[in-house]
Amino acid sequence: MTRLLTDRPPAVAEAGKASPRRPRWSGRTRRDFFVFLALALPNLALIAVFTYLPLINNIYYSTLDWTLGSASATVVGLGNYITFFTSPDAANVLGTTAIFTLVTVGASMVLGLLVALALNSKVRGTTFARSAVFAPYVLSGVGVGLVWLFIFDPGYGVLAWLLRGIGQQSPQWINDPQLSLVMVILVYVWKNLGYCAVVYLAGLQSLPQDVMEAAALDGANGFRRFVNMSLPLLSPTTFFLLITTMLSSLQAFDLIRIMTPLGNGTSTLIYEAYLQAFGAFNRAGYSAAISVVLFAILLIITVLQLRFVERKVHYS
Repeated sequence: MTRLLTDRPPAVAEAGKASPRRPRWSGRTRRDFFVFLALALPNLALIAVFTYLPLINNIYYSTLDWTLGSASATVVGLGNYITFFTSPDAANVLGTTAIFTLVTVGASMVLGLLVALALNSKVRGTTFARSAVFAPYVLSGVGVGLVWLFIFDPGYGVLAWLLRGIGQQSPQWINDPQLSLVMVILVYVWKNLGYCAVVYLAGLQSLPQDVMEAAALDGANGFRRFVNMSLPLLSPTTFFLLITTMLSSLQAFDLIRIMTPLGNGTSTLIYEAYLQAFGAFNRAGYSAAISVVLFAILLIITVLQLRFVERKVHYS
């Protein structure tokens, strides 16, 4: 038996030996790691200093009864949150935020898809039309708000002048809280429509044309091809736009600030936080608590979208 074990063939003997372990840190691996640190650390440092550090400080400020410019503050714990959720204005602010977000996101995406379908046709002038549709999105929100405020002004605005020409009175867009919200929503949708249209246009142009042509040969009309094929294939684009436009709408500020400085009917969460800190109230701790509530809503919506909505996305 001993002879049989010692006289094994060379191949068997080699197979029985353990393979040599490669060093964990070779020269190339170490060099790549340091290159990664050199490229990533500056960005990580900027994100930490300008994003996460202010977030942590804001959460801390939300536990204080503090006035801007004051050298002292009183720790109130969750008092600011309790005050906000028990105040009669909380339901109004949350409701205004929900209405503004849902209407602007839905209208921008639906109208953007329709505009993208029109721009996807092969006719003359589509290049100019695409530029004209996308142009409002890159304009300054302050400039857009000032121009549209001149149009909607019930006293000397362009719309009021046109209505007086046909014997009608202009609605009180600025003074009526309900009409103020409608006015801001219309302008916001007009400004952001081009973004959704361009993204949907890119999605339409990336659809597999052989599949669409095969469906047309099988007798499917344009409407059926759009509903049964184009929309499912556009689900990644729709999912992307749903997240980005919802986050953008929840943080909309410039148009609201310019067109309704007092927040008359347009006090969303982010604008209410601004009014509480820099308006007549001058309550910085309370404003920080509202900002934390907005951050929590943004986080929850994003997690829910990634957790449940993405399941219905069909990636080709």
